[in-house]
Amino acid sequence: MMGHLRIVGDRRTDRLRLIRTRTGRALVVRCHQRLRGPYTGIDTVLRTVLSEAHRRWPELVEAHRVELLYGMPELAHLIGPPPRTLADDAPYEERTRYYGSGMIRCMSQGIVTFLLEYAARTHADSGAALELAFEEVHAAEATTQELLALLVRRADPDVLRVVVSGTGDALPEELEAALTATAATLPAPTADPGPEPLRSPLEWAAAYVDGDCTDDDPRALAGYRDADRQEVARLHDRRADSLEDTASWGLRMGAIAHHREHGTDPTGAGRAALLAAQRHAVATGFSSTVVDLGLRGRELSDPVTHEHDYWEFTREAAAACIPIGRLEESLELYQNLLRRFTNPKIHMMTSYAIAMLHTRFLQPRDHDLAVQWQHNAVAIAGLLPDPAERRTFSVFHDNGLALVEMHRGNRAHALELVESCIARLDKELNEDEWVLHRSQLLYNRARLLVSFGRLEEAYADYTRLIEMDPYYTDYLSERARISRERGDFDAALADYDRAVQLAPPFPELYYNRGTARVRAGDPDGALDDFAYVLAMEPADLESRVARAELLLETGDPDGAEADADTGLALHPGEVQLLCLKGIVHLQREDFEQALAAFDAVLERDPHYPAALINRAVVHFHRSRHSNAVADLTTALDVVGNDPDVLLNRGIAHLAQGRADLARSDFDVALTLPDADIEELHHHRELCDATTAPR
Repeated sequence: MMGHLRIVGDRRTDRLRLIRTRTGRALVVRCHQRLRGPYTGIDTVLRTVLSEAHRRWPELVEAHRVELLYGMPELAHLIGPPPRTLADDAPYEERTRYYGSGMIRCMSQGIVTFLLEYAARTHADSGAALELAFEEVHAAEATTQELLALLVRRADPDVLRVVVSGTGDALPEELEAALTATAATLPAPTADPGPEPLRSPLEWAAAYVDGDCTDDDPRALAGYRDADRQEVARLHDRRADSLEDTASWGLRMGAIAHHREHGTDPTGAGRAALLAAQRHAVATGFSSTVVDLGLRGRELSDPVTHEHDYWEFTREAAAACIPIGRLEESLELYQNLLRRFTNPKIHMMTSYAIAMLHTRFLQPRDHDLAVQWQHNAVAIAGLLPDPAERRTFSVFHDNGLALVEMHRGNRAHALELVESCIARLDKELNEDEWVLHRSQLLYNRARLLVSFGRLEEAYADYTRLIEMDPYYTDYLSERARISRERGDFDAALADYDRAVQLAPPFPELYYNRGTARVRAGDPDGALDDFAYVLAMEPADLESRVARAELLLETGDPDGAEADADTGLALHPGEVQLLCLKGIVHLQREDFEQALAAFDAVLERDPHYPAALINRAVVHFHRSRHSNAVADLTTALDVVGNDPDVLLNRGIAHLAQGRADLARSDFDVALTLPDADIEELHHHRELCDATTAPR
């Protein structure tokens, strides 16, 4: 069996030579982010395979249409356009819904699933593995590196073999771990480059620029460094001009932004190119690229003459720092704006952003401080001189205040604020104005209504939202949750099924559908959903526990134990998984190991009910009836009067010869909902028999 492969070397020519000798007919693609930004290289793979896939297996392409086109909209000419949401069609200045790294990861998971299925189908035809070689991975954008980590981990190399090629520079942790676990590493021998061509520094510089500044040949780098700077700037202009006519957004985020930034007009054309690229990256959710473009754009923007652009570069970079975990950097960028500017709108929007940091992201949360910052935003909004701006921003920031109040526990005030915002916009705007923001207000109201138990009203709001924005699947998932609360699992599953059809593979969505399928009596469907989540995200604890429990319930203790062991390797000492191992041992009547597992759980959490109840069963089987009673008594202190626990404690009391205590437990249990009446009466009769005169 050929496994995945990692090739390491300082020069691309050396690495490519080794790829050719170590692979069959591998598709070799370049991943350098300076070419086309996020998904560089992935786009080349998809352009190569999509025409055949669309022709032979249109249903496969259709199932992944959203993911395939999300970050690479230019592929629509091969397979047609994706469905549109309100956010897609909203003017940039009206965007109030943004996506981050979590959304992009789901898109990448969907692309990986497509490639795995495509490879499986071609393998079934030919018996040959699809080989994909990704070159310059050390210089790839973070989104590409994350996708490659997922692909390497999930792909069977007998069906889809992955070659990752680059310098020896450290890669992101997830990709390094995937390669360490699955790939052999080969160094690329350095070959003699041969006689040096007779080129002037400017000629070398021209070759370097025409290669979008990705060449690792030291002669090209030296020529670029030594050539006349004005001539080099003109080379950048020429290269950017040559790319403009057919430029995709990938080119605009990658090569074109770089060339304009280093051309003859960096603070004009360069700044404009970076701003346009950043706006696209913001709308798509390419967080790492947003930060990169924003920090570069700040360097080209004079805070006085380019105040708006400096602010926009900074605020978008600060916001994008959040989903990639750079929270302190985010706060510092916002504070930089407050120190630098006196513009009221900049202070208003920055105050809002800092409030959101404190109420949603920074640890520990500080909702009171968030209120102070958000009150500042609300106060400034109310003083804006333009009536339209004053109305719009007052509503926006009252909505922000509602979110903070909700986090503080002031749900009634939060609902009052949101409903006031909705009423004001409905009164003062036409139906087609600020539609996206109005949908967000309605969404916030629906969530608050759910928190008050006003499910009918919330359900109506979600239904209206689905009608307004039918391809935004969060609303389907939220409506499904209400249907579950009502016990209507058919309606819930209908919404989940529709969301699965339209959305990228959100693990939470598949987990929720899986748990609903369990309740609806479809264990096979539930196992399929949990399996998909765990294929994408093996460390997903909820899905790991849910599948192990379901395997146990459906008569597969070996599968349940394997899930528990896998989960414990990822989450050492996790009590739910330890308890499941104990239950598996208990079912096998391996009481020693069962007791050890339950003891381990209760060392970590002395009041974990399932471990107490099941350890009591072990004690009972070993005739330690007083220990069983003690564990069940502790469990009842935790869960309250539960008919099954009372039944079991009564049985343990009876085994101790305490028929009076047993009878008391059985009598209490008989008054409770869902009690096993027949079993309780049977054991109560045993109590009577033990105390009857002889």
